[in-house]
Amino acid sequence: MLKFFDLERIDAKKRSGGERVKDFKEIYEVFPVNKAAEQSERCIQCGDPYCHSKCPLHNLIPQWLKSTAGKDLELAFALSNQPSPFPEVLGKICPHDRLCEGDCTLNDGHGAITIGSIETFITEEGFKQGMKPRFADVMTDKKVAIVGAGPAGLSAATFLLRDGINVEIFDKQAKAGGLLTYGIPGFKLDKAVVEKRVDLLKEAGAIFHQDCEVGKDVTFSELEEEFDAVFIGVGATQGRASTIDGADAKEAYLAMEFLTNIQKKIFGEEYDKSITVKDKKVVVVGGGDTAMDCVRTSLREKARSVECLYRRDAHNMPGSQKEYINAREEGVDFEFYASPKSVELDADGNVVGINMIKTELGEADVDGRQRVQDVEGTDFLVEADVIIFALGFSPVKYPFLAEQGIELDKWDAIKVDENYETSKAGVYAGGDCHRGADLVVTAALDGREAAKAIALKVLN
Repeated sequence: MLKFFDLERIDAKKRSGGERVKDFKEIYEVFPVNKAAEQSERCIQCGDPYCHSKCPLHNLIPQWLKSTAGKDLELAFALSNQPSPFPEVLGKICPHDRLCEGDCTLNDGHGAITIGSIETFITEEGFKQGMKPRFADVMTDKKVAIVGAGPAGLSAATFLLRDGINVEIFDKQAKAGGLLTYGIPGFKLDKAVVEKRVDLLKEAGAIFHQDCEVGKDVTFSELEEEFDAVFIGVGATQGRASTIDGADAKEAYLAMEFLTNIQKKIFGEEYDKSITVKDKKVVVVGGGDTAMDCVRTSLREKARSVECLYRRDAHNMPGSQKEYINAREEGVDFEFYASPKSVELDADGNVVGINMIKTELGEADVDGRQRVQDVEGTDFLVEADVIIFALGFSPVKYPFLAEQGIELDKWDAIKVDENYETSKAGVYAGGDCHRGADLVVTAALDGREAAKAIALKVLN
């Protein structure tokens, strides 16, 4: 350990921008054993590790870095999988530069430990060597229904199964994984990685009901009658629509509508063939990771050109810097300090562009972030055939929530107490349907903590 003077930070190798836009395969390679050990040896083993504190799951990062440096993969695998439901997934998609790596002590001049790449290596190499995460050897007679097979639902299932509690998962999509499967493109997360975790849960006893929507194919009341508790993890999949004129044009799409449709096409599932960007001039409005997913997907779908418009600058983009860099490498153009005013349509109602206005950053708001202000007289037109709005997401108000008297907050998110229990006894919730659109890692946290609370209640 402590070899940060001798060894520089090395990121996982990635394919060239021109090569990787030809397909949806992951762009990063997994560290080989020696490289993972070397990079782990750079850790200084802080007495009060900020990386551990900044991680929402409070992963045992210094401990599994030390084990990796010593090439004790079995211990590293156990330490990594103990607090996390799917570390190899989070190692690929977490915004490490804003979380663990962002608070690494070595960030001050030496370069943070490549925590995310090492996290991915530990579990993927462990799987290659036949290692498996721990589940209960003996199951109880208790069972929990999980509504939604996304990150929160899969996390809850993982930790309930570890406590010997049976789970059945009800999900409206054809494949399990939610956002991991249908929302995050394959170039960031290979779908075989998600399927591996689902298979492990099935092996541990989880029962998945796909193409099964609660409120239509099964009633919520039936779940309450059959199970000892219910966990709701349905995410926040309602895209925030733009209010500007012309935003409802047929060639103007919402981000998740676009991404999900493309993924269904890749899977060979039924999809909307009218949603296409091939040979089109594509403009994406937004600056978060979902916007980066949209621009990078558009390139792989053979768009003629792709431009991202964002009302702040690159430094203030809410997503991960590595995703912005990857998009630039792949050929995406960016226009910063630009805010949309209206969609320009031709006489037949087809999109021909988007009217923008230049912006500047003014005084800070109550959260300390500078407000965006329009600059008068700076209107301009960006030509476009397709516009994709990546403006965030809101929870869906599923009818069964109101029918069951489950309280929502003013943003339509499900209210829960300190134990993740909703206003209805025995019904729990977590992830984006409770928080609003957030990170996969916080959904994983909610699923884990809700599972602990459920176990305490149903096993006592």
